[in-house]
Amino acid sequence: MARTSFTGPVYSANGFLSGSSTDPVAVTTATNIDAAYATTSATTGDTRLNYSKLTFTSTGSGETLRAFSVVTGTGAGAAGTINGAHISTEINTPGTISGAANALRATLGGTSTSPGGTLAAIQLDTNFASGVTLPGSSSFIRVSDSGAGTGKVAALFNIESGPAATIVSTGTVGGTAKAIKILIAGVAHYITIGTTVT
Repeated sequence: MARTSFTGPVYSANGFLSGSSTDPVAVTTATNIDAAYATTSATTGDTRLNYSKLTFTSTGSGETLRAFSVVTGTGAGAAGTINGAHISTEINTPGTISGAANALRATLGGTSTSPGGTLAAIQLDTNFASGVTLPGSSSFIRVSDSGAGTGKVAALFNIESGPAATIVSTGTVGGTAKAIKILIAGVAHYITIGTTVT
C-alpha cells in the first residue's frame, strides 16, 4: 500500500472516503488499514487521538461512530477474535493512576428537562436472522479473566452511591418470581428476581 504524507492541517469540505461499498480497500495480509500513533506529555487537560462531534439539528438519527465488522469467511477468527470494536486502556510500568481509568466509559446526559424516548447509557442488541441457532455459550455480556494475572479484579460490579433510585437497601423480594440466567464456568446459574419488594 502506497503511503501519502501531509504536513500541516488537511481540510476537506466533503469529508474523507477510503474505499466504497462497491470498491473497498482490499488487503491480502494482516495490517492496520487506517492507523494513527501519537504520544503526549501534557500535564493538564485532556488529549484525544480522535475527537468527533456530530450535532443532530432535526429529526434524523444515526451515530457519531459506527463500527461494523462483517464475517463472510468460514472458520474466521481461528487464531484470535473478531470484534465490532475492541477498546483497551493499559497502565504500563512505571505508570500509575491518581484519578480513574476505564477501558470504556459510556455517559448519558444533557440539559433537556424532559428528553422523552427510551434512554440508556448502554443498550445491548441482537440482530440474528430468524432461523439462526446459537450455541449455549452465547450471552449478552461475557466476563473473562484473560490476562496472566487472573483474580486481580475484586468484584463483578461496583455501584457507586449516586444511582440511589436503582438500589433498594432493605426488603424482601416477592410477587411474581422469575430468574436471570447466567453462566459461571459454562454452568447455568440463576438469580431470583420478583415484581415487588416488601
